[in-house]
Amino acid sequence: MLSNALRQAEKVGRVNRNVVRLVEPPRSARKIRATLTIPQVRTGLIPVLQGDRLYATFLTLFLTGLRRGELLGLRWQDVDLETGVLHVRQILERVPNPQGTGKKTVLVFLDPKTEHSRRTVALPAECIIALRQHRARQAEEKLRLGAGYGDRGLVFAQEDGRPIDPRTMNRYFTQALKRSGLPAIRLHDARHTYATWMLQTGVPMKVVSDQLGHSSITMTADVYSHVTREVAQQAAATLDAAFTTGG
Repeated sequence: MLSNALRQAEKVGRVNRNVVRLVEPPRSARKIRATLTIPQVRTGLIPVLQGDRLYATFLTLFLTGLRRGELLGLRWQDVDLETGVLHVRQILERVPNPQGTGKKTVLVFLDPKTEHSRRTVALPAECIIALRQHRARQAEEKLRLGAGYGDRGLVFAQEDGRPIDPRTMNRYFTQALKRSGLPAIRLHDARHTYATWMLQTGVPMKVVSDQLGHSSITMTADVYSHVTREVAQQAAATLDAAFTTGG
């Protein structure tokens, strides 16, 4: 940000040169994201959530790699269960209250932040089944509340139709992990878990990058370089076994 400001100042003659360009920024240590394995989610977390009204919410989170705001902003008009895809066209975020009175922050629906974030995501069959069941359950909630249901067309909402607070999602996720006895991870790490699963099962990096809504395949490769190294080692071991046995 400072470099951009000084670059503009240099253009208009306010400074002689942009000295920030002369500085070499420190390299941050690469972080390996915490993830869960498929067996951990399938046999540990899913049984804990089975039957819960947010079951489809968390299953969709793990099977699509959506960001939290993308998940909570999803509308039924953006989901096509027949073709098995969803479209990211809206996000839900908590922002400072523009009115400056009452609550410090408010929930608002916004457009996705980048063109890459505005994307189409494929839905696995298990996710489609869960979403159909979730839609039927939601229809019962609407019928029960009648005029008291504030319908905003959201796929994942509170029982009265209001948006789910992102902070509530965080707390619920933490509690579910604790009940399942699984390692504590952040809600956002479900997205990293999804990407790791995809790469480990041989899905091309470009496809994973598109599904995640990354700005480039380079970004995906950089974030998940540790996974691609593991996959490469597994591939080398498979090739070695085939070569030495002649099969």
